[in-house]
Amino acid sequence: MDQTGSGAFRSGDPGSRWRHILGRGRGRDEALADPLVPPNPAPVSRQRPAPGPAGRVDGTPVVPRPAPPPERHSRRGAPPAPQVRYAGYAPPAFGDGSVEALVSALRTDFGRSRVVSFVNPKGGVHKTTATVLTAATLGSARQGGVLAWDDNELRGTLGLRAGTARHARTIRHLVDDLPHIESSPGLLADILDDYLRHTRDGSFDVLAGDEDPRIARRLDPATVRRVLTLLSTTHDVICVDTGNNVESANWQTVIRASDQLVVTLVPREDAAFTADWMLDLLVEEGMGELVAGATTLISCPTPNPLPILDDLMSHFATRTRTVVVVPYDASLEPGSTIEYSTLTASTRLAWLYAGVAISDRFTH
Repeated sequence: MDQTGSGAFRSGDPGSRWRHILGRGRGRDEALADPLVPPNPAPVSRQRPAPGPAGRVDGTPVVPRPAPPPERHSRRGAPPAPQVRYAGYAPPAFGDGSVEALVSALRTDFGRSRVVSFVNPKGGVHKTTATVLTAATLGSARQGGVLAWDDNELRGTLGLRAGTARHARTIRHLVDDLPHIESSPGLLADILDDYLRHTRDGSFDVLAGDEDPRIARRLDPATVRRVLTLLSTTHDVICVDTGNNVESANWQTVIRASDQLVVTLVPREDAAFTADWMLDLLVEEGMGELVAGATTLISCPTPNPLPILDDLMSHFATRTRTVVVVPYDASLEPGSTIEYSTLTASTRLAWLYAGVAISDRFTH
């Protein structure tokens, strides 16, 4: 398999290697055909600290309010409202498709803190965007308790695209002070708050990456596990924006600590090739169950869907549990700060589906 991500094979080429590997995905587990069970509407019971000074102004979660699902027949020739595209296993909340059912599923008690890693060694596949918007979706529905960690070893941008820079502290400062934090008699949530940034609406917290590349050498397996232990004490969900080096001890430690993988793609063959060999690598390393339960998110970088999209959905539905397509959104085009409230209704609805697909395995 080509692991260079060079994109040398054109999707229109009859000899394309992408066409060749379409049939090599694993067979669907019989478990995926189990009867669907109703989602648990119980509210989240996990205790969390009160929001800090940068939390919500009015204490109300920013629950997305997209338009209702389209009717089966449009009226007077009006174009139907956009529908969310997905493939593979459909969580119970997908059957209803309403905002209320999806948000209710996201508010389910996950039992313990969960680690979600966003992965693909190829750059430019919307890992950071997916990390931010998943954290925003879960945090809005759950009224906080969600953190996004920029664990990219080469100057990740999550800290710039999410959160308010009320201070300049990063993972470097947290690692420097780990012994003090771990032994402090004070309330851990209050102590950690000095190292985290908050989004404008207070829906989730951010642990920013550091510009100094030397910090990567200090994030050895033991240190990464200590950081995750601290964060899991104060947050229900930790979304990790991973780096591109699958040989890194940091990357491998985060993956092995993950409860869920999210494979991020854009409709390009090079992105698909890279994700595919990464999944092969993880299976070879004994993480086949983690791969089989993963969610694939395909982000559309243009308003017009590309022909390869259907192939991608079909293939990765055989390799991972569920595939969700998130549409193009003009507000993300500049690549600047991501404001969840500026997304279109159809985009927010798609991210609700994505959030449910990602978190469904925590309770089933």
